[in-house]
Amino acid sequence: MASPFLAIPLSLHLIAAAGGVPTLDAGPSCRAADIAQACMADEQDAHNQLVKTWTKFNAADRATCVRTMMDFAPTYTELLTCLEMASEARKLPEDLY
Repeated sequence: MASPFLAIPLSLHLIAAAGGVPTLDAGPSCRAADIAQACMADEQDAHNQLVKTWTKFNAADRATCVRTMMDFAPTYTELLTCLEMASEARKLPEDLY
């Protein structure tokens, strides 16, 4: 019987592959922060930015960032940072790799 825990990463990967911003629960990460309310506001801002810019990011980068984040409790801020870093890395000259 398949583990129900496998369904969450798979569903997030499918959502990301389908072109939409994945639904993440930043609550656990924010509850661990000293200022939970400010953390949740930052997460909402990051989510809003992702909604506006999601399709501007490379599809392979979107899939990679979502897949990479499935080993921990991901946040929108972390997802946005991953995508921004991947986007900037694509701009570097190939001889730096």
